[in-house]
Amino acid sequence: MDPATLIGIIVAFVVIVVANMMEGGTPTAIFMLPPMLLVFGATFAVSIAGGTMGDAKNIFGSLKRALTGKAASSADLIPVCVTLAERARREGLLALENELREINDPFLVKGMTMAIDGTDPEEVREILEAEVHAKRLSDRQKAKFFADAGAYAPTIGIVGTVMGLVHVLESLAEPEKLGHLIAGAFLATLWGVFSANLMWLPISSRLKRLSELEATRMEIAIEGIAAVQAGANPRVVSQKLTSLLPPGQQPEAA
Repeated sequence: MDPATLIGIIVAFVVIVVANMMEGGTPTAIFMLPPMLLVFGATFAVSIAGGTMGDAKNIFGSLKRALTGKAASSADLIPVCVTLAERARREGLLALENELREINDPFLVKGMTMAIDGTDPEEVREILEAEVHAKRLSDRQKAKFFADAGAYAPTIGIVGTVMGLVHVLESLAEPEKLGHLIAGAFLATLWGVFSANLMWLPISSRLKRLSELEATRMEIAIEGIAAVQAGANPRVVSQKLTSLLPPGQQPEAA
């Protein structure tokens, strides 16, 4: 579990509430149900309207992934591929079948299984690269939902403010109600901007980042599979795969 996004959102909420209290406000002045219901409810609705029902079914799974998900390190694949390369050079590809049972990466296992079965190296690469491409498209759509929500929320907040000001004008004959109505009206804009920049856009960015890390791991797996299938020297396999890692993830010895 990597709670970076969850921690960031919670801290942002706390900072805003504390800042509001330091200025003499109260938490209840911010957390008013009508503007919150309008902003969150309408934002979700119009974001769903911009996609398909299939996309909508993935919302809560994507939200959970953004808040608690963790991408496995790409560097972990390198020693696994080197071990496979060493054994393949000594005993041949067929000897790797038992090794695959101890590998926890389904993508790597799938590719190595095709290689062991004698699938042409170019076909193995094409199949695996197509899977990476399909994953990127799927992840992009999941992130897009929250990016759309971040774009819609401020405008919906303005709509809520206009609605609230209409009620203010309707109550000019009752001055005692005006303060509460005006506060409620502007809270809609506050929650629109607040939810967009402290929730929806960070969640979208988080999903994009996780997708990048996972795609990088899959691409390294593809190169490792190709190298093992070609019978490459294990040392060369290690150097090649290490060179594909981002600078911050490369071992110091590399």
